[in-house]
Amino acid sequence: MVSSWGTHLKMTIFGESHGPKIGAVVDGLPPGEKVDLAEIQAFLQRRAPGNFPWSTTRREADTFTIVSGVYRGRTTGTPLCVLMDNTDARPQDYAEQKRLPRPSHADYTGRIRYQGANDPRGGGHFSGRLTAPLCAVGAVCRQILSRRGITIAARIAQIGEVCDEPVDLARPDLEKLHSLEHRQFPVLGHSQGREMIAVMEAARAEGDSVGGIVQAFVLGVPPGLGDPIFGGVESRLASLLYGIPAVKGVSFGAGFDVCTLKGSENNDSFYLEEGQVRTCTNNDGGLNGGITNGMPVVVNVGIKPTPSIALPQQSVDLETLSEETLVITGRHDPCIVPRALVAVEAGLAAAFLDLYLGTFGLKG
Repeated sequence: MVSSWGTHLKMTIFGESHGPKIGAVVDGLPPGEKVDLAEIQAFLQRRAPGNFPWSTTRREADTFTIVSGVYRGRTTGTPLCVLMDNTDARPQDYAEQKRLPRPSHADYTGRIRYQGANDPRGGGHFSGRLTAPLCAVGAVCRQILSRRGITIAARIAQIGEVCDEPVDLARPDLEKLHSLEHRQFPVLGHSQGREMIAVMEAARAEGDSVGGIVQAFVLGVPPGLGDPIFGGVESRLASLLYGIPAVKGVSFGAGFDVCTLKGSENNDSFYLEEGQVRTCTNNDGGLNGGITNGMPVVVNVGIKPTPSIALPQQSVDLETLSEETLVITGRHDPCIVPRALVAVEAGLAAAFLDLYLGTFGLKG
């Protein structure tokens, strides 16, 4: 099993959903960077379970301990290791899971891939619980990027069929975008947010779930980050973002909407603004040939409905090889999107620090 990612910044995630601890090790952080522990904790609280009506009732404080890589409040340049406790685990909720795999989970594929040696409790190493250490690493990377003028803002663009208000991808309202992380429900349109919450509440009442889309903006990115073909920004971001459980699609800029346009409608024409090359539109999401062009990098991430639902579902007993009906118990989100949004921000922070280090080195 390989649970590591990165070229210049190398990150490894470890642990299981209902094991004693989860954590991450990251190599390649530049030395001497200030680490604000309170800021990391605040970022983790945005993802933590049990804090909002639309999240699982599992309660994890998501407090963390940095056991290496930071000395006197600054990075040392050696591997940073962060540990987090699982304090509200209930492995008994998953007693049947080993023989009755949950539809659209990794229970069956994990058993086949690891010959039954995998931890089946709550998805084990495949669980969304593993996004907590990703967020801890991402919170450190965000601080380093911020000091270089790069910021990340994400919104819930869609839940079910309800969409947030439209945004000019070339000239988004920066004040509104930066205010999103301070909102309990990060949407730009308050009425649309209320509709989305109602959709989630209705799904929960029905024992069902819904999915949606996270749209993230990476702002202040200089032109020239990335490499062509397999080292392109799109390739590297997607390889990390698809590691977040429940992510089923990643697109950039106007995404699949460009497929119905003509070239004359889709092309982002260049112009000069105070001596800087800019584009009139941003359908390409700030990327040309896998390299940043100086416009906001816009990333759209599709999140599937939570596969753990209370409704009866068909499964197969792997011990008797007979078809059976499965009713899932335990604590689950009716919609993963609001908490997955924070993991998307964290993943983008790690990815862009990796890109930055590859282009500008440690000094920047």
